Amino acid sequence: MTGRMVTIAAALAVALAGAAPAASPDTPLEGAISPVHDPVIIREGATFHVFSTGLGGRMLDARTSPDLVRWQEERSPFARLPDWAAKAIPGAKNMWAPDISFVNGRYRLYYSVSTFGSNRSAIGLATSATLDSAAPNYGWRDEGPVVMSTTRDDFNAIDPNFIADRDGRHWLALGSFWTGLKLFALDPKTGKLLRPGEAPVSIARRPAPAGGPAPVEAPFIIDHGGWYWLLASYDYCCKGVNSTYYTVVGRSRAVTGPYRGKDGSAMMEGGGTILLRADLQEKERFRGPGHAGAFRDRDGTDTVVYHAYDRQKNGAPTLRIAPIVWGADGWPTVKQ
Repeated sequence: MTGRMVTIAAALAVALAGAAPAASPDTPLEGAISPVHDPVIIREGATFHVFSTGLGGRMLDARTSPDLVRWQEERSPFARLPDWAAKAIPGAKNMWAPDISFVNGRYRLYYSVSTFGSNRSAIGLATSATLDSAAPNYGWRDEGPVVMSTTRDDFNAIDPNFIADRDGRHWLALGSFWTGLKLFALDPKTGKLLRPGEAPVSIARRPAPAGGPAPVEAPFIIDHGGWYWLLASYDYCCKGVNSTYYTVVGRSRAVTGPYRGKDGSAMMEGGGTILLRADLQEKERFRGPGHAGAFRDRDGTDTVVYHAYDRQKNGAPTLRIAPIVWGADGWPTVKQ
């Protein structure tokens, strides 16, 4: 199961009674919802926490909400890049695309360090006993690098996503562009690579056309209904209202794949089924929906969190949250 979806179950001992109200696309989010890029979500007690790429000079951004609707900014988990990251990735200014999970009694925050357009990148890990910055046991301890990529590698070590499978094995999905999305085995005790130097498993790619690259990034794996579901973002983010980003999903009986769309198309060949639609009409306010993550609350409801670009606010990247609906055919849909 995924870090946010499975390890939330482990955190129920500290959760308050009663499920939170379901997210609804018909209820506008309020407060500090922009700019937000590459969000992930988790619940501790009665509070929802969103972590996202650091913007405006911050290392990472953090937000909280009591109800999935009203959001406020919180203190960033980091004041600066860890020394190892600044040395390993010259020119890096912030942390990207974090992933948050609760494992073995501590929260695990995986984060990316890179520079735009380069696969000289690293994923690091930090842990804390709580997410409540007012608690006496709050404090992020950097655990150092987990996996790195260089210009000699055929993958890019960004966009991490933790998942624990049904057999108790731990994995880290990651990747962007190059030869696609990868899956690395983790040591459950440390959260680091189980077998350093071992080649990762490829789980999705988009063969490049003659005219250039076919982008794929931001893996996120969900365990539901006896299947593992891989979410991935296709095409281009970061272009405001001109972003062509969209999210697809495929499923597999094994966490290592192969993942296929509803029509049988292979995600290793650029296939999959659209989850957050690419063909938005010009009248639509939010464009380029992507970098999706998921959260399973204590009542079993599933929620997707992602960013999209707001046409009414000059294309600002904006937090979006909506329920996942599992259809009679077993496949997920999301109302945008």
